[in-house]
Amino acid sequence: MTPILLSPTDIAIAAVLIVFDGVLSVLLRLRLHRQLAIAATRMIAQLVLIGFIMRAVFAIASPLLTLAVILAMVLIAGNEVASRPEQKLHRQGNYIIGAGAVSLATFLTAILALTTAIRPSPWYDAHYAIPLAGIILGNVLNGASLALDSMLGGVVAQKAAIEAQLALGAPFKRAIRQLVRTSVRRALLPTINQMSAAGLVTLPGIMTGQILAGMDPLEASKYQILLMFLLSGGSGLAAVAVVYLTAARLTDDRQRLRLDRLILKGKRL
Repeated sequence: MTPILLSPTDIAIAAVLIVFDGVLSVLLRLRLHRQLAIAATRMIAQLVLIGFIMRAVFAIASPLLTLAVILAMVLIAGNEVASRPEQKLHRQGNYIIGAGAVSLATFLTAILALTTAIRPSPWYDAHYAIPLAGIILGNVLNGASLALDSMLGGVVAQKAAIEAQLALGAPFKRAIRQLVRTSVRRALLPTINQMSAAGLVTLPGIMTGQILAGMDPLEASKYQILLMFLLSGGSGLAAVAVVYLTAARLTDDRQRLRLDRLILKGKRL
């Protein structure tokens, strides 16, 4: 089966749907048409740019260049994780935790898949390493940001309860145990929902793309199963790393709750 290539006309026809959304926004006074236009334009520019970049990277076939591209993606993802919570840890704590957790989960998960399941030759082939890292990053980013937001927001909301336990002699780890569980659980729920709906409610992206590219549906489903396992493991690893790194930032060697290390809207708590 030969892949079907899209022409600019095909893309322009599909863009009519975006125009429809914009008209809908104007008629219903949703005030979203400008945001929609900016988002669509930005999306087109970003995807075309990354298409040219990946074409060049694939042609050069340098492991160092492949690593550099993935590192750049990880650093951008770390910034996204850091920016989402309303509360910020001082000294760029959000970014350090976000980038650290995302890079750990992405590299471990991607290397595991490349060396044991997919096994390209060489295993760091850019054709496989970059797309796989990108797919994993999207899910890991979401899990890490949910965990960080839940952890920072929860520690502020539960300040009195946590300090009461500390005053009664409980160690810091025990005082925040429930908050840790809640944060990890919140981070994993989207992936669990994805797995529950896959195949019955939705045909996930990678499976759909492979079928459109001509792969046998059963083989495509195997790749999707592998990917869902990778995303689940990566999200769990990122969430656990985030909550424990955050907890370490919010205490000291005297087992105190250090909310003075949090910044909310430019002010220390």
